[in-house]
Amino acid sequence: MAGKQLTPPSQMANDKLFIIRMSEEPIETLSRRFADGEGAEVQFLGAVRGLEEGRIIIGIEYSAYAPMAEKMFTELGTRGQQEHGEHRVEIQHRLGFVAACEPSIVIRVKTKHSAEAFEICRWYLKEIKKHVPIWKKPIFNAG
Repeated sequence: MAGKQLTPPSQMANDKLFIIRMSEEPIETLSRRFADGEGAEVQFLGAVRGLEEGRIIIGIEYSAYAPMAEKMFTELGTRGQQEHGEHRVEIQHRLGFVAACEPSIVIRVKTKHSAEAFEICRWYLKEIKKHVPIWKKPIFNAG
């Protein structure tokens, strides 16, 4: 199933303010165009570390219960707009095997001002870790 997108991008009703993708595709690091009124973009890349529990790993196998994960991502998008005002956010989380030193998640937030973009990006990361059912299984180095 490598290279195949597992879930289509989810979009909120207000025209692509929230896009989420869970897939085995590598993380895209290129920025999209800014909309009128946007002055800042914060992009967070989270990479697989080479150590887990003090042991060397070759990567992490990510899995998710897709229907629940999609529901939780959508709820986060709605809450994010309500709690932080209008902004755009794009989240991609890798599923399947992700090798050490490769990114497993990207969160891009676009807002009018930089300070709010940083704050909102951090909020999404914390909420994803806390609420979205994505599991990781470290694959340890045999040597």
